[in-house]
Amino acid sequence: MWKMNLFGLFLVVVQIHSVTPVLHSLKYFQTASSHIPNLPAYLSVGYVDGVQIFRYDSKSRKAKAKQDWMNKITDEDPHYWEGQTQINIGNEQVSKVNIEIAKERFNQTGGVHMIQRMSGCEWDDETDEVYGWQHISFDGEDFISFDLSTLRWIAVKPQAVVSKHKWDQEDVWNQHLKHYFSKICPSYLKKFVSYGRDFLMRTELPVVSLLQKTPSSPITCHASGFYPAVSALFWRKDGEELHEDVEMGELLPNHDGTFQTTAHLKAELPADAEGRYECVFQLAGVEDEMVTKLDRRSILSNHEEDATKVTLAVVVPLTLLALLVPLLVLLVKRHRSPPANYAPASADASEPEPASKSVSEPDAEPASESAPEAHSGTSSS
Repeated sequence: MWKMNLFGLFLVVVQIHSVTPVLHSLKYFQTASSHIPNLPAYLSVGYVDGVQIFRYDSKSRKAKAKQDWMNKITDEDPHYWEGQTQINIGNEQVSKVNIEIAKERFNQTGGVHMIQRMSGCEWDDETDEVYGWQHISFDGEDFISFDLSTLRWIAVKPQAVVSKHKWDQEDVWNQHLKHYFSKICPSYLKKFVSYGRDFLMRTELPVVSLLQKTPSSPITCHASGFYPAVSALFWRKDGEELHEDVEMGELLPNHDGTFQTTAHLKAELPADAEGRYECVFQLAGVEDEMVTKLDRRSILSNHEEDATKVTLAVVVPLTLLALLVPLLVLLVKRHRSPPANYAPASADASEPEPASKSVSEPDAEPASESAPEAHSGTSSS
């Protein structure tokens, strides 16, 4: 059975060495699914610069803002969220039909299935250049996408050729998509960036740690807790950036909206490595780089932890035994000659268990104007 990583699809970020914060993005992900436990049959989310701003799902059936500053949109459009709700209700119905059509195309009946539509635009606030896209996938694999430069559809799967031929003929619709991705989407992106500029343009530096599983394992440089996502993490030797013997890890989100990433140094280190190797982190909007010198004494290691556990496993019982011997001797003496007023102490069994704290996440979100979803999935022939 195919596997899904929904968040991996929802969040698309790039690590580059040029970390100037000039590229902004507005991305929408619509997911229609069948027979997936704990997942709404239809879910739509929106992101600005990797920050979730909007959500609609088939359970709540209401479009909501995920950031307080997104509610500024109602100052100029009081009915904005009601409109987004109606658009997504329509998209939800279309998506149900499209799943059934896709199943027929792939000669499938029951089981777990999913259609995802990923669309959005990017805007360079220095050059004012914009770029838009729309990709559709079925069961986690690319299905069909829209080429904004040619206004034609690209069928990735043979089963998508029928849709391609049909959609290529719909000139009015394709011109609308061109207008949406080149004009409407960027205009909303600029609005949303202006609403949340203080939040989106903030910088948070990470905690950088050096990790190693065993003495023969690669040394991992781990940076966690940084924002924005546009960053660079790499190893240097004698002041020169290393490309060979370095493996980059994924850029991953943290629960608090920050990010983490890793760079694995796989080279065999010389005896004088500590004075020659260093891990470097660069963050968009921050002029100075963070440099962590290689110091074997500061490397966190599972090997050391295991060794500590073994040591504790031996030392602790011996220590307890050393403490118990005098106690046993004392108890034997008391057993032989107990005092007249001796009585055993009783344990207080009424002490309550500590209560666990429940933390709930507020259910809020927004959406930008979304193009009608008549083509949110495969189309009937």
